Amino acid sequence: EKYMAGMDDPRLPKMPKNPTLVDFFRYRIPNPAHLLQSANLALKNGMGERIALACLLHDISVEALIRTDHGFWAAQLVTPYVDEEISWAIRKHQTLRFFADKSVGYDYPHKYREWFGADYKVEPWIQAEYDEAKNHKWYMTSRLITLNDLYAFDPAVSDLTIDHFEDVIGRHFKQPKEGLGFDGSPVAHMWRTMIWPHSFL
Repeated sequence: EKYMAGMDDPRLPKMPKNPTLVDFFRYRIPNPAHLLQSANLALKNGMGERIALACLLHDISVEALIRTDHGFWAAQLVTPYVDEEISWAIRKHQTLRFFADKSVGYDYPHKYREWFGADYKVEPWIQAEYDEAKNHKWYMTSRLITLNDLYAFDPAVSDLTIDHFEDVIGRHFKQPKEGLGFDGSPVAHMWRTMIWPHSFL
């Protein structure tokens, strides 16, 4: 079929010619509730727009592309379009989730005890990542992502859409004029994969 050769897949909404981050949220992220609620919580907690943007993007690879090492993939996806601190924070949040920080009220997630068991020990590479991150100048930026990384959703906040964050995105995400996937960046192919996920060419 034509869509298998890189044409639009009729099973998916058609993307605009020069797709923006907002377009990906509208047409390629099937369930953005976690990202929207995390970003909303960051704003509600007075964290500011940059942290809210980091929360909005921190799990974008999980929702739209790939799950394994999601912090690394998400950071790679957005690195050309956000400042270095935000990219670093998104990458490291994957590791920081496993380590409590009483100074900001972050406990080891109860869900992890259920999923992995009470005696779970992180892999050595995760421990090494944490040892590097905990003394880094941007540690707290990443820690604030984990603090607003909701594992249970608030049913009272059910009307959030990406429209609520368009201004935040406009101020802190460097949208390429050619559109995500077509700007020649080192990650353009990843965005194109989301546009045409079933193309084999």
